[in-house]
Amino acid sequence: MTLSESQFLTVAEVADALGVPRMRVYRLVHSGQLPATRFGHSFRVPADAVAALLASMVEEPVGAS
Repeated sequence: MTLSESQFLTVAEVADALGVPRMRVYRLVHSGQLPATRFGHSFRVPADAVAALLASMVEEPVGAS
């Protein structure tokens, strides 16, 4: 694997990281909520985009101000 390939994740890897089904990742990609690049017949998602999505999903603890 080259450095440029390691900066991208497969849909399955993203699904595992987010704890969601692969179909949910495809929906996020197709809706524009998660950027992706086509590599042949499959999508690759930038690792930093996944990190940003994970950060946006973190909720503030109950009772925090």
